[in-house]
Amino acid sequence: MTATRVMVVDDHPLFRFGLCAALAERDDIQVVGEAAGGRAAISAAAALIPDVVVMDLHLPDLGGVEATRAITNATPSIGVLVLTMFDDSESVFNAMRSGARGYLLKGAEPEELVRAVHAVARGEAIFGQSIAAQVLRYFNGLPSTAATSFPELTGREREVLSLIAAGRNNTEIAQVLSLSGKTVRNHVSVIFGKLRVADRAQAIVRAREAGLGQRPGPT
Repeated sequence: MTATRVMVVDDHPLFRFGLCAALAERDDIQVVGEAAGGRAAISAAAALIPDVVVMDLHLPDLGGVEATRAITNATPSIGVLVLTMFDDSESVFNAMRSGARGYLLKGAEPEELVRAVHAVARGEAIFGQSIAAQVLRYFNGLPSTAATSFPELTGREREVLSLIAAGRNNTEIAQVLSLSGKTVRNHVSVIFGKLRVADRAQAIVRAREAGLGQRPGPT
């Protein structure tokens, strides 16, 4: 069986060394590289083309979400498995929107990590147990009308409208969706035009009536 080629990205040297050493003990995993920052990860991934990048989210120069997006956009065959301490809903959904296929918390059992690495290499989506429960709670909590309302909106516009309805301002929306402020303003303007509303308050009323604007529940 061909070993799964893995690259590890984490800014903590001891944790990165320990993770690389633990993975390298496996006959079915080959650690081909490592990086301590997002920009270095992008360069290394382009040079090494690993099957899986194990990615931390908190990195000193360029965050893990941005690095994941750059890597998966450049080489879609590379699977990214997020391994982080952050279990908040925004971190989870930002990572998945950026192209990550899996999300585990640091402290996961070694066998769980190995299973996740191989699953991501096969193109599957995988979550740690607590993260999976969180994702299910989120989608089970969405009203059925939310999925069918406003068919004139694109998926991204629906995301922006949902965040508007949740009370987020443009700066917060830009951070949540990893977009520029200008792009968010353009989306908001288009949404107002499509919904034929005059301002944010009217858009919030329309969206909440349709069931949009609900945030994922607490972990």
